[in-house]
Amino acid sequence: MDARERLRQYLEQRREMGESELVLDSLPVEDVLRLLGDKQPVRGAGATAAVGTAGAAGAAGAAAAAPSARDAAPTTATTWRDALASIGAEAPRSTSKAPASKPSVPSSAATPVVPAATPPAPADKPAAAVPPDAGALPPIPGPGIVVGSAMRDLLPGPLSSLSSLDEIARHVATCRGCTLHQTAKNPVPGEGNPHAGFVCVGEAPGQTEDELGRPFVGRAGDLLTKILEAIQLKREDVFICNVLKHRPPGNRNPAPDEIKACSPYLMRQLELLQPKVILALGTFASQTLLQTTQPIGKLRGLVHRFHGVPLIVTYHPAALLRNPAWKRPTWEDVQLARRIFDTAAQG
Repeated sequence: MDARERLRQYLEQRREMGESELVLDSLPVEDVLRLLGDKQPVRGAGATAAVGTAGAAGAAGAAAAAPSARDAAPTTATTWRDALASIGAEAPRSTSKAPASKPSVPSSAATPVVPAATPPAPADKPAAAVPPDAGALPPIPGPGIVVGSAMRDLLPGPLSSLSSLDEIARHVATCRGCTLHQTAKNPVPGEGNPHAGFVCVGEAPGQTEDELGRPFVGRAGDLLTKILEAIQLKREDVFICNVLKHRPPGNRNPAPDEIKACSPYLMRQLELLQPKVILALGTFASQTLLQTTQPIGKLRGLVHRFHGVPLIVTYHPAALLRNPAWKRPTWEDVQLARRIFDTAAQG
């Protein structure tokens, strides 16, 4: 695959994620795709007219951005200008003095900067993230939301007397705290290693999970199993559960009263498991555990703390089936979770 096709693939993935523009001298994605769509290389005045639409100082700041582990593997191109030049789309060079300091990292709400390195591998085959510095791992991201202090006395009240995961499962089977039991076929309390240091928390059971009484056993479950295997974790080595313990009718989103009724079971499960890391899968699991309404895009890429336990947020496997472009960021998230898990195990 040549550089032109790799860049095109990257831009198309960003467009699928809902982004209409990338910071590349304020060049819209559609213009970049049209530029790259020409069979003959675009050079000289044509490229200048197409690309040079923003201030020179802003262009210099974007050009100074260094490649990161989440964006791509190493390449000979050191800036986005070099990447364009390598495919025949020469961008005009700024004559103004570039800022001496490194460019600021954009917030989740800001327009993302085009990576200076080769765009990511195809989404269906996530390659291991390769850091820009040979042999060096990217730094652990900064802290995120902190909920609670220590993982003890997390759940005062009647459920605190449940002393095992099996007891919780039996209690879930007779729960009438909300109306979900009226339409569900089977409770889905969760399953896995009762001594697991790695816990995956999803949203709610789906149709297949409801029929079998087991979490993540449908298409999304198959994908989660593969994701875990990619970071050298077997399904039976971790514990997998959901916020809701019964399936919502039609797989609709959980209702607030259902989350309120089911959350105590999840809290007691986590209190008994004492995990080393929690992987929150999807919006509802993330927002419930972190007690926030922030969207998942702002919660990703940080190391949150849930009663002292590191918590990493990523997309739900079911969302990846609808939008394969999210597989790459999910791969980055689970790699981070694995690194934190290994560090905790060594400590």
